[in-house]
Amino acid sequence: MHTKHEIIFAGRSNVGKSSLIKKLTGKSVKTGRRPGVTRKPVHITFKDLLITDLPGYGFLHGVPEAVSESIKDAIVHYIEDNHDRIVCAVQVVDASAFCEIVDRWQRRGEIPIDIELFEFLCDLDMDTIIAANKMDLVKDQDYKLDQIVERFDLLPPWRQWLDMVAPVSAKKGDTSSLAALLRDRLHRVGRDDLFRYVRMV
Repeated sequence: MHTKHEIIFAGRSNVGKSSLIKKLTGKSVKTGRRPGVTRKPVHITFKDLLITDLPGYGFLHGVPEAVSESIKDAIVHYIEDNHDRIVCAVQVVDASAFCEIVDRWQRRGEIPIDIELFEFLCDLDMDTIIAANKMDLVKDQDYKLDQIVERFDLLPPWRQWLDMVAPVSAKKGDTSSLAALLRDRLHRVGRDDLFRYVRMV
């Protein structure tokens, strides 16, 4: 069946994109044993809906910088080429480590790759959901989420962004906030019939 709609998952290596997809859809995506092994988008198809796990980006231990850069370029090109059918992008971050990583990049005078991707998606006017994964590792969750949205240049408190920020824990199976936002996006394009492929765990 011809793909009509697509939901993409993007994020650094090891933030839990594949685990989230499995919890939401019940289907596993093939992953490499080491970060940086998967260099092409991995797809799951439900009727005319495509769920896409984009390769992890960022610093990859043991992977040459040129390879990391080519992965980043491939992600950008994929999003540009398929922009018209992408219903929304889910940018997955590791809630426990995200702020520290962003701050470290900014201290070096560099734009963190997560922020660069988010701005790129915004420039394309793409509907983007920030999935803050690994919330089970965070103690003061509201404070941490305020810090995360601030790094994305969104004004805290984070709760005013409930339509685009989903605190989740793939490990604990707590993905209902993200599932609700994805169903909302499918509803907007008149595809309530696809709800059964996005499980409210």
